[in-house]
Parts: sequence; structure tokens; C-alpha cells
Amino acid sequence: MSAIRGAAADDLLSGLDEAGGAAESLAEGAMILRKFAVPQAITLMAAIRQISAAAPFRNMITPGGYRMSVAMTNCGMGWITDRSGYRYSPADPETQRPWPPIPSLLSHLATRAAAAAGFDAFVPDACLINRYEAGARLSLHQDKDERTLDAPIVSISLGLPAVFLFGGLRRNDRPRRFRLESGDVAVWGGPARLAFHGVGPLAEGDHPLTGRSRVNLTFRKAL
Repeated sequence: MSAIRGAAADDLLSGLDEAGGAAESLAEGAMILRKFAVPQAITLMAAIRQISAAAPFRNMITPGGYRMSVAMTNCGMGWITDRSGYRYSPADPETQRPWPPIPSLLSHLATRAAAAAGFDAFVPDACLINRYEAGARLSLHQDKDERTLDAPIVSISLGLPAVFLFGGLRRNDRPRRFRLESGDVAVWGGPARLAFHGVGPLAEGDHPLTGRSRVNLTFRKAL
């Protein structure tokens, strides 16, 4: 993950206040908060570098033996996948040490975003951090490994733009496509909590915040 390049980073913050931009509805219980995280973007990336120094990004293996194109790490409770299945674990399976704790900046931002989308009192205990390089994608899936489905999902995009696929409650429901820019935050819960969603293949590019990659933070209430 490349460092932010000089004065170009200043452009990330120009003309934006803490409230961010407009909200865009995806479905009942789901929306995108445009530019909501832009004011914190540089600090978020610094926190991600600290987390990944303690728990490096890695391409996990699915139960079917597929090596995921998206590189992942965690803070808080960690979501992992291997030949044994999908699950949450308090420890990094590569080191057997606890995942780094969720920094308060990240947790508070997720709580504010959830509240802005109509979900009060959200306090995440898990944060999955994904890094996409050109061509990496995430197939349509549901987030359903959590013990409770009452809490929403909060997903923060940083760096290169991506195509977010947001479908219905059935896998064969045709997903709609939404462009996510750096600083956009997607939130879904309530009737949309189990909506199928994914990310299309990342296009080539270069961003002053993340270089030739996109970083995504997904906050959940796992326990």
C-alpha cells in the first residue's frame, strides 16, 4: 500500500465538511453516505497501516479451496475463511495472537455513519479490512456469520473507485450497480440486512490516498 503523495492529499479534503455529501438510497434500510469519511481519510489510512503491520494482509482460502483475489486483515473480532469454513475468531490464525483492537477513530466513525443512516447505538466489535488490486473482485454473498442480525453493516471505501453490486434477498435477484468513490460509506440493515452484495473487478488506476489499490473497511456486530 503506497503512502499518500504530498500535496495531492490536500485535494482529498478540500471543500468538504464533517457531514460529508448527500445520502443515496439503495433500498429500504440501505443507503450510501456520499463522502462521509473523506475528512478522516488520511487518519484512517494511518490506522490501517498500523493494523496491517501487526496483522499483514493475506489472500485467504475459501472452504472450496479458492484463493480469494481480495487481500484481507482484521481488527477486533476477525472474520476468517479456510478449508474449515467461514467464521469469526479472536486470534489471527497465522500467528495465534489476538487481532489488533479496533481503533477508537474507526469505531466512532462507524457508529456515526450508522446513526446517519437511521441505526442508532451501533457499536461494532469486528472490522474486516479488504485490499483490492486491479482485477480483484468480491462475488455476490450475504453477511450472515454474525450471531445477531439486528445490527447493520457499515462499509467504508478508500482509494480507487469501485462498482458496488447490491441485490435482493435471493441470490438470483438482479443486483444494481453503484459507483463507490473514496470516502463513501455504505450502510445496510433492517429489511436489507441480508441483501446479497459484492464488488465488481477493480479497474486499473492510481489514487493519491492508496496508490494502485482500493481499501475497504467493513464493520459488523459479530457477537
